[in-house]
Amino acid sequence: MKYRKYLGVFLPHLFKKYLYRVETSVRNIFLEKHYACPICNSKLTRFNRFPDSIFELLDKHQYIHPFFYSETFNYLKYSCPLCGSSDRNRLYALFFKKRFSEIPDNETIYHFLDIAPNKNLTTWIKKFPFIQYRSVDLYKEDADDKADITDLNIYENEKFDIILCSHVLEHIKDDRKALYELFRVLKPSGYAIVMVPILLTLEEDLENSAWITEADRWKYYGQNDHIRMYSKGGFVGKLEKTGFKVMQLGVDFFGKETFDKYGIHHRSVLYVVEK
Repeated sequence: MKYRKYLGVFLPHLFKKYLYRVETSVRNIFLEKHYACPICNSKLTRFNRFPDSIFELLDKHQYIHPFFYSETFNYLKYSCPLCGSSDRNRLYALFFKKRFSEIPDNETIYHFLDIAPNKNLTTWIKKFPFIQYRSVDLYKEDADDKADITDLNIYENEKFDIILCSHVLEHIKDDRKALYELFRVLKPSGYAIVMVPILLTLEEDLENSAWITEADRWKYYGQNDHIRMYSKGGFVGKLEKTGFKVMQLGVDFFGKETFDKYGIHHRSVLYVVEK
């Protein structure tokens, strides 16, 4: 709506956010709800697009890749307008709902490790009584533990039943070492979701140690703190070389209607690994 342009100039950020939520609620009352968010359990008339400000930065730094060949990235239905959950977090929630519903009882405790946690998803996961949740990050103050993913010595071997590592490895210089640490702390009976940005036009991972400026990283990797762009084959190869068995779960697993309802693009693939 045109008024947002002027609100951005005159109103404080928190008040703008409040008005936006009011507008979304009004739209949800009067318009037909085709969508839903599995994290906040809201029925929705729409999802938010990927922020224009990021496109402006990509354009400024002459991003070299095509926009619409990213795997598991819905530019047009990116975030929930009520809780802000991204499409990939909604995908994780759908998978966890399915797996958690298959648990026969609530007496067994499952140790869950969340690397670089997302606040909305963290709150949702903690609601399950059989999950003993632990988060780790090198920088976030609200994480339970502080550690580098390439050296998780604070955790013993085979400690965790479930691991979530979402969009972390593209920030890590030695991603292979990080994967070996995930393999080490995962129980033989457990599983992990491991996700990175993947560009489907690449034949192999794109990485160059000479690209160190913010401008270089925006241009080649699409974000100023990324140090590589993954290809599908390169990512799967690294997972398998670590020793993981790799499952690729896409629209055939979840169903077209589910993807459409929850704003998940049909190019989306969930990488679930086991020992």
